[in-house]
Amino acid sequence: MKIISNEEKIRPSVRESAMEHGLSYLFDEELVMLILGTGNSQMPVEIMADKIVDALDDSDPSEVVKNLLKLKGVGQGKALAVAAALELGRRRNSHLCAPISSSSDIVPFVQNYAVCKKEHFLLVTLNGSHEIIQIHVISVGTLNRTLIHPREIFGAAIREDAAAIIVCHNHPSGNCEPSEEDIQVTHNLERVGEIMGIELLDHIIVCRDSYFSFVDSKMLLRNKKKNVIVKMA
Repeated sequence: MKIISNEEKIRPSVRESAMEHGLSYLFDEELVMLILGTGNSQMPVEIMADKIVDALDDSDPSEVVKNLLKLKGVGQGKALAVAAALELGRRRNSHLCAPISSSSDIVPFVQNYAVCKKEHFLLVTLNGSHEIIQIHVISVGTLNRTLIHPREIFGAAIREDAAAIIVCHNHPSGNCEPSEEDIQVTHNLERVGEIMGIELLDHIIVCRDSYFSFVDSKMLLRNKKKNVIVKMA
């Protein structure tokens, strides 16, 4: 068995750049190098990464693995690793710019947290058209409690120049009804949002088979003040 030479391993500078500047700083070829880790006896990792990027540019998503396997030196393991990274990225970023006009629009993007054994408190930032900017995990709690503070919520919203926000969390117990603490946190965030000029559109609680919306249940303070259902759009 041939020992992989230093030239066939990923350059340390690529990892250093990623750690220092973040993954967004790297070229596509360098990202592929990180996925591959090493080349092989037939091809150094730099050349393999270049060829893979060219193949990706020319491939329909359904044919990525097949086209990668046509490349000399790219075996099933490396082809699947690249394809898996692409699929994971697609799943994780499918929410970007999605328009939100009702509680049911946001649920598919946070429903995966319903199966978590700990509470996850999420922040969804939205632009002026109520399109999703990003989904953040603000805190991870114990089995039945999570701690958040308005500065964590609105700090992230301000950094992204959000016009509005939605907060979400899961109930590992399976009961989607809000607790007194949930209600208090929601009303506090709504008051802070009024001061900051960043509207809290809704608070969604997700469980395995259902969800709860503060807007749909008319439990936001503005619902009580106006005695109307405030639509998101």
